[in-house]
Amino acid sequence: MKITVNGNISQNEIDAIIAEEKERFAARGKEIATIEISEISPKELEVKTRAKSDIRRIRRITGYLSTVDRFNDAKQEELKNRVVHF
Repeated sequence: MKITVNGNISQNEIDAIIAEEKERFAARGKEIATIEISEISPKELEVKTRAKSDIRRIRRITGYLSTVDRFNDAKQEELKNRVVHF
């Protein structure tokens, strides 16, 4: 987890915010990727928390959409032999 702090914020406040965000995300079954805590004014903080996402790359070989790990030997060979045109 990456944590970014902008402004004059005490370590106790930072720890409390992180604990609260972890609890909120765990209740929804999600994991935190980044937390950004920014001081807007002496009495106001902004907290931006982003969840980790499972982004997978899907390829199309001979008309079928799938992830590369599910390709058979022929499809993996076709992918390896592709030529990139610029």
